[in-house]
Amino acid sequence: MGRLNEYQVIGRHLPTEKEPEPKLFRMRIFAPNTVVAKSRFWYFLAKLRRIKKVNGEIVSINQIHEKRPTKVKNFGIWIRYDSRSGTHNMYKEYRELSRVAAVEALYQDMAARHRSRFRSIHILKVVELEKTEDVKRQYIKQLLSKDLAFPLPHRVQKSTKVFAAHRPSTFY
Repeated sequence: MGRLNEYQVIGRHLPTEKEPEPKLFRMRIFAPNTVVAKSRFWYFLAKLRRIKKVNGEIVSINQIHEKRPTKVKNFGIWIRYDSRSGTHNMYKEYRELSRVAAVEALYQDMAARHRSRFRSIHILKVVELEKTEDVKRQYIKQLLSKDLAFPLPHRVQKSTKVFAAHRPSTFY
């Protein structure tokens, strides 16, 4: 699977005499390209509203870009996935630069921890957690402290000499 993008897909049922202006449905879909995004849109719309691709049309499809791609943000993701034993709801948190990166991390995490495939994971909602109080998971809370430091215990000192009398000590 290639790198994901976020798409906004808007579609509707085809107009008929009974309903000349059908209701529009909008979804935010994570997919590698527009073809897969349209396919996922029809997959979900058929399940939710019983509208098939044959009886519907896509009004517009736009790629959504991150507003601030250089700022680190916390994301909460609600998913529903099918495992070997049944269907499960789940909430996970990720610390990433963008919504797309958080969803990619989710797919990798779910593949590693639960052996779930792309097709069996349904993303229900992706929310950026602005307040630190909204963060629930301990593995994200530990990264929110002000005096966070990552010690570098095994540093090699740069030397101007070509040869040294003794081996350098890299531990402090």
